[in-house]
Amino acid sequence: MTLKHSRDFHDPQIARHLAARITHTSRKSVRLMEVCGTHTVAIFRSGIRSLLPETIALLSGPGCPVCVTAQKEIDAFIALAREPETIVATFGDLIRVPGSGSSLQRERADGADVRIVYSTFDAVTLARENPDKRVVFLGVGFETTAPTVAAAILAAHHQRLDNFSVVSAHKTVPPALEALADGQINIDGFLLPGHVSVIIGMDAYRPFFEAHRVPCVVAGFEPADLLQSIAMLVDQVESGQPALENAYPRAVSPTGNPKAMAVMGEVFAVCDADWRGIGSIPGSGLAIREKYAAFDAVRVFDIRLKPAPEPKGCACGEILTGVKIPPQCPLYKTACNPMAPVGPCMVSSEGTCAAYYRYHGDG
Repeated sequence: MTLKHSRDFHDPQIARHLAARITHTSRKSVRLMEVCGTHTVAIFRSGIRSLLPETIALLSGPGCPVCVTAQKEIDAFIALAREPETIVATFGDLIRVPGSGSSLQRERADGADVRIVYSTFDAVTLARENPDKRVVFLGVGFETTAPTVAAAILAAHHQRLDNFSVVSAHKTVPPALEALADGQINIDGFLLPGHVSVIIGMDAYRPFFEAHRVPCVVAGFEPADLLQSIAMLVDQVESGQPALENAYPRAVSPTGNPKAMAVMGEVFAVCDADWRGIGSIPGSGLAIREKYAAFDAVRVFDIRLKPAPEPKGCACGEILTGVKIPPQCPLYKTACNPMAPVGPCMVSSEGTCAAYYRYHGDG
C-alpha cells in the first residue's frame, strides 16, 4: 500500500488494513526496536501496540537525547549552574533530570540563573543582552538539533560575542545502531528515526546495514506511517530478505539536508561519546572544533567530567537498550514517577518510562 495524500496518514480504514496485513503476514516471533523517542510516544499515543499480533514485540531504544546523556554530563551541567555571573540556557526536559546530588531545577530554586529557551538562538540573544554575564547553552540532542546549535555558534562568532559558549553533549545515531546490534539482546529489525533521517539521509545508514544485514525502515510519525513501517519490517523478516527502506519519502531523501550537514561539519568534529546504558561508543559524539574553541564551554570553564554512578535501583540504562521495559524496574511507579523522577526516562517527554506511565494500561 502506498500512502499518497496527507489524509491517508490519519485514515482509520487504512490503519485497520495495515494492521490486518501485519497480523496475516507475521508468523515468526520478532523484536522490533524504534530508535526514536518521538516514535515511542507516537506508538503509545495511537494505541499501535494493541493492534499488533503477539508475535511482534516493540522495544524502545536510545532515542531520547536527554535520557542517553551520561550522568557525569548531567553533573557537569549542574556544576555550571553554580558558576558566578553565569546564565545556563537549556531546553525544558533537561531541567528536571536528577544529577548525583541535585538538578538544574533545584539549583534554580537555590538562586542559580537557569533559563529555559525554545531555540539555541534564544541563548545567543541572552548573551547579547547580558554582556556582563557568561551565557552557556547546554547542547543535548542528535543530528536533528546539532545543525541549529552549530548555526548559533557561527552567529555568535560573526557577532563577536565573547560571553557565549556551548557544552556539546550531542550524539549521533548510526554509531549507536552498531552498539545495539552488538548488544545483549537480539533485534530483528529497526524503525529508524524520521527527524534525524531528514538531516542525514538514507545513505548514512548504508554502512551499518551492509555490515549487519538487519531489516531497517525509516518511519514517519502518524499512525499509518508507523503501521506501514512495521508491515515493511515484517515482510522483510518473513521473506528472509533484509533491506534498508524508506517509508517516509515525503520528508527523507537519500542524501538528507546537505546545507545542515555542512554547517554541522564546519563547527563540529566527530569524537567518542558516552551514552547512558551503553557506555562509550566510538565516533558517536560531536566536539566543537579548535577554530571555534572560544565558544566551547568545556574549554572556557575547564570542565572535567568526573565518574558518576547511575541512580541506585534505576533501570533507565537497561530500558534504553531494550533489555527491560519500565514495569520491570523496581522503582517504576513507586519511588519513581513523573512528579518525583529518579531517572531521566521518567522525566523527558520522549522518555520510555514517561510514555508507559502516561499511556500504558498500568500507568
